[in-house]
Amino acid sequence: MSLAVDPVPALHRINRRQLIAGVAISAASLAGSPNLRAMPSTQAISEKPAPSANPTRTSLHQETDFKAAPARIYDILLDSKQFAACTGMPAGIDPTAGGAFNMFGGMIVGRNIELTPRLRIVQAWRPTHWRPGIYSIARFEFRSNGAGSTVILDHSSFPEGDFDSLSDGWKSHYWQPLAKFLA
Repeated sequence: MSLAVDPVPALHRINRRQLIAGVAISAASLAGSPNLRAMPSTQAISEKPAPSANPTRTSLHQETDFKAAPARIYDILLDSKQFAACTGMPAGIDPTAGGAFNMFGGMIVGRNIELTPRLRIVQAWRPTHWRPGIYSIARFEFRSNGAGSTVILDHSSFPEGDFDSLSDGWKSHYWQPLAKFLA
C-alpha cells in the first residue's frame, strides 16, 4: 500500500491574500514606507474566494500593442536593470538560452528555453508559491505593427485554478507597467 505524501506541509502553504499582502509589504519596504512594514497575517481566513469563471483553464492567450519596436520590448524583458526599472521590483535575468531568471523580488523564477532576438522568448516560468517542480511555459512573440509592435503571449501548462490570477497578473504586472515605461 502506498501513501501519497503532500510535499508542501499545510504549515508552509500560503493563500492568495497572504501572497498579495506580502507583495504589498515588500513593495512598501522597497519604497521606504515605515507605515506598512507589518508582517502579513498567517491566521486562517474564513472568507471563500470568489468563484472563478475559468477554474479548469490551463492556458491563456493575450495580444498587447505598444508604441515601441519589437527589439526594444525584447530587450526590456531580458535585461535585469530595465525590467526592474519598468516594474519597480528587483530582477535578475541571465539573457542567454538556458539562463535563469528571477523577477519581482524572486516571486517569479525560471529559465529561458529559446531566445530568437527581436522575435521570440520562450521561458519555463513559475511563481515560487507553486509546488516544487511545477513549471509553465510562457511564450512571447514580437511583431512589428506600424511604428510600434504587438506582443503575443501564450502562457500554457499552469495549474488549474490559476487562470484568472495569471491573466490579470500579466496585465497589471507586465503590460501596464511596460506601456507606462515606454511612454
